[in-house]
Amino acid sequence: MNVHLIRHGEVENPRHVVYAMLPGFGLSDRGRRQAAEAGRRLGKEPPRLIVTSPLQRAEETAQLISVSTGATVVVDDRLVEWGLSSRWAGFPWEELPEVFPGELDAYLDDPRDLPFSPESLEDAGRRVATCVAEWAQRETGDLAFVSHQDPVHAGAMLLSRVAAPDFHANKPAHCSITTLQRAGSGWTVVSRWAPAE
Repeated sequence: MNVHLIRHGEVENPRHVVYAMLPGFGLSDRGRRQAAEAGRRLGKEPPRLIVTSPLQRAEETAQLISVSTGATVVVDDRLVEWGLSSRWAGFPWEELPEVFPGELDAYLDDPRDLPFSPESLEDAGRRVATCVAEWAQRETGDLAFVSHQDPVHAGAMLLSRVAAPDFHANKPAHCSITTLQRAGSGWTVVSRWAPAE
């Protein structure tokens, strides 16, 4: 069995705000093209099911991927964005250092130890890893999961039991696909792909 962890496509966000779990942040034109390209990629060996975060950008990505794959789309709240982003929601990224002094620097330095975050990165990754493991246990065939950058990255590390010294290295791009294969009682990352655009 393969599972594909997918980050949603690019979002329409002209003010460059932290959109977190705010409503009204759907895909940009480029994001829709990225999702269509990811769908074509997965269409060669399509998953039977796409499990997605309930947030608009993720659901739109999942629906566009399903056009090429024919996979059924279901929502699982465990794939939602990392709780840290809710703390910063609605503020432009450029204003974070002034509004939340030191927090963005701390995130960029080591997001695994942020006492001000309402949810730890480990907990966010565990949510995704548990979601994947449970769906994989009860379903047959390949599965795809659409979520958000940090939860996807942390979840992939937990599932594959590989922890990078720098969490920010090789983070998933918009609509990138990290494919894991079952290996004994765990999972192994077998490929990483990102849209050309």
